[in-house]
Amino acid sequence: MIMDMTEIQAINSFSISEPLQEAYGLICLLVPILTLVLGITIGVLVIVWLERQISAGVQQRIGPEYAGPLGILQALADGTKLLFKEDLLPSRGDILLFSIGPSIAVISILLTYSVVPFSDRLVLSDLSTGIFLWIAISSIAPLGLLMSGYGSNNKYSFLGGLRAAAQSISYEIPLTSCVLSISLLSNSLSTVDIVEAQSKYGLWGWNLWRQPIGFTVFLISSLAECERLPFDLPEAEEELVAGYQTEYSGIKFGLFYVASYLNLLVSSLFVTVLYLGGWNLSIPTLCIPNLFGINEISEIFRMTLGISITLVKAYLFLFISITTRWTLPRLRMDQLLNLGWKFLLPISLGNLLLTTSSQLFSL
Repeated sequence: MIMDMTEIQAINSFSISEPLQEAYGLICLLVPILTLVLGITIGVLVIVWLERQISAGVQQRIGPEYAGPLGILQALADGTKLLFKEDLLPSRGDILLFSIGPSIAVISILLTYSVVPFSDRLVLSDLSTGIFLWIAISSIAPLGLLMSGYGSNNKYSFLGGLRAAAQSISYEIPLTSCVLSISLLSNSLSTVDIVEAQSKYGLWGWNLWRQPIGFTVFLISSLAECERLPFDLPEAEEELVAGYQTEYSGIKFGLFYVASYLNLLVSSLFVTVLYLGGWNLSIPTLCIPNLFGINEISEIFRMTLGISITLVKAYLFLFISITTRWTLPRLRMDQLLNLGWKFLLPISLGNLLLTTSSQLFSL
C-alpha cells in the first residue's frame, strides 16, 4: 500500500508532537511545585530573621545587623556554615535511621503545603479531603524524630524522641477535634471551601467569632505540635542535652531547624485558613473591577492581593508565637501531658459536641 505525502506528514507531525506534549505536561507539573518550594524557602528565611529581630527587641539587645542590610542575610550565612561543616556519624548507632530521620521530618511537612490555598486560584492541589491530608501527613514528622533519637544510640537522644512522639500524640487529638468542628460548620473538608464559606458575611463570618474556644485550643495545640516554647520539651537543653539532635552536626543538624520553622509556617497558614478567613477581608476582594479594561491585569492584581492578605494574617500568628517564646516559662513534662489530656482534650470534645448539636438543630 502506497501512502501520499499528506499522510506521511501527518504521521511525522504526530510522532514529533507527542514527546513535546509530554515535556510540556512535565514542565506544567514541575513549575508550580518548584515555585511553591522557593516561596516556602524564602518564607522560612524571613521567619528566622523576624524571630531574631523580635527576640532582640523583647530582650532589649542588638539583633543581627552585620550580614547584609539589617542582618537579612544572617540566616543564609548560618545555613552555608552548616552546609560545609563535617557530617559526623555515631560509631555504634543505626546509620540508616540516623540519616533518614531528619529527611522524613522535613519532607512530611513540605508535603502539607500542597493543600494550602494562598488565594482563590493559587493552591497546588484542591483536594476534597485536603484538611485531613494535612493532619495525616504532619503526624509522620514525630516518627522521623523518634527514628533520629533511636538511631543515635544515645539515651538522652532516645528520650527526646520519645518525648516528641508523646507530645505529638497528646496534642494531635485536640487539634483534630477543632478541625472537625470547622469542617462541620463549612460542610466540607476542602481548604478552599472552608475559606469560601467564611467569605459570605465578610469579617464577621470568620470562624474566629463562631469558634472562639476551638480557636484557643487550636492555637495552643499548634504551638505544642511545633515544639515551640513553652512546649519545647523534646529539645530542652537544660534537661536532655539538646534532645534527639544531640549527636547531629552539619546539614543534618540544620534540617531539624528547617523542619521546625516549616511546621511553624504551615501551622500559621492553617490558622489563617481555618479561622481568619484566608485570603478574604471584610471588603469583597473578589469583586475587583477590570484595571485598564484588561482581564489579565485584574487577575494578577486579585491574586497578588489574596496572597498578601494570607501572608499578613499568617505572620500575625507568627508574631504571637515568637513573643510567647520570651514570655512564658517552659512546662514540665507532667504539666505538658496533663494540659493536653486533662484540659484541652475535654474542651475540644465538648466544643465538637456543641458544634454538632447546633448543626443538627439548624437543619
